[in-house]
Amino acid sequence: MKPPVIVFGLTGCREEKDKWEVKMAMEIDGNLVGIVGIMVPIVGSIALFSFLGVASWSDARRKEREAYYRTEALKKIAESSSEGAKSAVEYFHEQEQSARRRRLEGMKLGGLITAAVGIGLMVFLHGVEREEPVYLVGLIPLLIGVALLVYAFVLAPKETAN
Repeated sequence: MKPPVIVFGLTGCREEKDKWEVKMAMEIDGNLVGIVGIMVPIVGSIALFSFLGVASWSDARRKEREAYYRTEALKKIAESSSEGAKSAVEYFHEQEQSARRRRLEGMKLGGLITAAVGIGLMVFLHGVEREEPVYLVGLIPLLIGVALLVYAFVLAPKETAN
C-alpha cells in the first residue's frame, strides 16, 4: 500500500493523492522532451513575429518623422524668400529623382538575383532527379526575375530632364 501524499491545490484545499499521480502530473506523462520540443518552436515563432511587428512599427514611425521634418524644413525655406522657394522646390525634385533611381536600381538587382536563383534551382533539381521534370519548378523564380528586369529596363517610367 502506497502512503498518501497531501497536495494543496490552487484553491488552497487539501487533497490526498498517490505519489504516482503527483509525479505523473509534474512530468506530464513522462514526455518532457516531446513537450519541450513542441514548445520551443511555438515560443520562437511568437518571439519572431512580435519582433517583426515592433520593427515594422518603429520603421514606419521613423519614416513618418523624416517626412514631417523634411516638409517643415521645406516650408521654412520656401517662406523665407523667392530664391529659397526655388531652391526648396529644386531640392524636393532632386530627392524624388534620387528615390526613383534607387527604387529602379533595387528592382534591377532583385530581378537579377531572382533569375539567378531560378537558374540555380533548375540546375540543382535536374541533378537530383533526372527521370521526372521537377527542374521546371525553377522556372517560377526565373520568370519572376525576368519580369522584374523587363519592367526595370523597358516599362518603368524614364527620368525626364528639367
